[in-house]
Amino acid sequence: MYLRLLLVAFLAFVSAETHGQFWKNKKKSQTETEGGQPTSLSPSYAKKEYVPKASRKETKGPTYGLEQEYYERMEDLEKTRRKSEKMMEKPQYSDPLYFGHKRPPKKRKPSKMKFCKQCGIRH
Repeated sequence: MYLRLLLVAFLAFVSAETHGQFWKNKKKSQTETEGGQPTSLSPSYAKKEYVPKASRKETKGPTYGLEQEYYERMEDLEKTRRKSEKMMEKPQYSDPLYFGHKRPPKKRKPSKMKFCKQCGIRH
């Protein structure tokens, strides 16, 4: 009886050990084939390393065409500023009685005042 129990324990230990070795060998064989030839089980593809190219262009100084474009842009900007200042002098923008209207709104009696969609005030 004692001998049978010992035999069953020994066989269980041996089978567990071989089962563990089987998985260990399988993992090792897969890693070996990755470095070698590709197989149908583990096809290996060439790994590309993406490295940014260090391409620096040497500048020989400012180009006169770009400098001229800069001055033209500055002149256009000054022209638009002068135009906007001239427009802001109009009473539509400078006089507070206009409330943002092109013409001053009519002054009505309190009973006949209307709600203005443009400025949101009754007048």
